[in-house]
Amino acid sequence: MQIRHLGLADYEPVWRDMQAFTDARTADTPDALWIVEHPPVYTLGLAGKPEHLLRQTDIPLVRTDRGGQITYHGPGQLVVYLLLSVQRRGYGIREMVRRIEAAIIDTLAEYGVDAHGDENAPGVYVGARKIASLGLRIRNHATYHGLSLNVNMDLAPFGWINPCGYEGLQVTQLAELHTPAPTLAEVADKLIPHLATRLAPTEEETA
Repeated sequence: MQIRHLGLADYEPVWRDMQAFTDARTADTPDALWIVEHPPVYTLGLAGKPEHLLRQTDIPLVRTDRGGQITYHGPGQLVVYLLLSVQRRGYGIREMVRRIEAAIIDTLAEYGVDAHGDENAPGVYVGARKIASLGLRIRNHATYHGLSLNVNMDLAPFGWINPCGYEGLQVTQLAELHTPAPTLAEVADKLIPHLATRLAPTEEETA
């Protein structure tokens, strides 16, 4: 997979670039992971309900085309966009989500953090608190959007929404669970190999 490091970049231009990349894909287009950090922004999924924004803030709200409800992105959060051919992998989208969660869980384990998924609510949790969110869109037989992992950020804006549409859902971050707090670059360096391993095509597909 091709890896792109976008640094700190506004949400909407990156989203439009993902759409353009996906629409232009051919059977030979390499899969890609885009690593990025966003300035503060709320994003609301296709079926998202505005009432999950609990108060008006200065943080912009972008209606986007991923699945899921409302979430928050901000500095100190690692975002990885997954531009992957579904056909090339040899497994379905539910399995892909499970594998992405497993890669995040593997990464957190390297920091001594015991995390888990939830079959009824995509994402990764430490106890009852959510540390990573997932949201994907399929178009042109490929995925875009991806995952966000809270590393070392201001969590207050999560308190002004129902995160992922769940009233009272608490969130956490790696900085609260591991000392010293790792940098985004350090976490990305651990996460990307786990994603590459977990998302590898099935043996049948590579045979």
